[in-house]
Amino acid sequence: MDTYSHLIRAARFGDFTVGELSYASGLSQAVTDRSLTLFDRAYYSAAFLIDWQHSGQERHWLMRAKSSLRYEVIESLGVNDWLVRLPVSPQARRQRPDLPAFWLARLIEHSVEGTSRRYLTSLTDANAFPAEQVAEQYRERWEIELGYREIKQSLLDGELLRSKQPELVRQELWGALLAYNLIRQEMRLMAEALNVPPQRLSFQWLALAITGMLRHCPLETVGTIPRRLQELRASAKLFLLPPRRKRSYPRVIKPRNSKYPKKNASQLN
Repeated sequence: MDTYSHLIRAARFGDFTVGELSYASGLSQAVTDRSLTLFDRAYYSAAFLIDWQHSGQERHWLMRAKSSLRYEVIESLGVNDWLVRLPVSPQARRQRPDLPAFWLARLIEHSVEGTSRRYLTSLTDANAFPAEQVAEQYRERWEIELGYREIKQSLLDGELLRSKQPELVRQELWGALLAYNLIRQEMRLMAEALNVPPQRLSFQWLALAITGMLRHCPLETVGTIPRRLQELRASAKLFLLPPRRKRSYPRVIKPRNSKYPKKNASQLN
């Protein structure tokens, strides 16, 4: 997913017996050169990341570093900024004899709201990519979670897929993703005309407006569709959201056995 427009660049899914890394490896074909892809820590794999980086020119990646990360510092690139050497596991080398015994990456330690976070990336040029800017860029990964929420809660209205057969499930999933991208593409054009980021437009209300217009298109003549579309785009400013605010409260949840602290009355004042 493009973190700026929320457009889905590519998708792969299938049998639950196949791991996410196997599906994700095929998505590198949809990534352009001179790009940065943000990954969750679950995608830490030497074979996967090396292949991703070498699938084109300057196809970089960035992720949170696992607490159990094994590494050796090769060079200090600045304060809390290092070039590190990472070992490739024997299991990975048995499956892929072409993999090296070690590979290089950049490890950055950055404070986020008083909490120290570590990031691993292929952006090893400290002059071209300052450590603080690289660490701040990881915040954009949250955009994909917002995109998932738009699909599941707004587009699908929180309902489960109706289909029972595998082929029909695939068809329904592709239909939902295509519909989502059509709406998001129109929202991107609207935001461009208003000179605002696409995230400033309300997906929930514009999805209703766009699908409402499309529903009536078959009942009208072809010549009226461009005018209807122009009217819809002209009304985009009515769906403009205020700029995002910073989080007012710490991220806490109620259930027991959670890594997050419990919310108490003093935090709500």
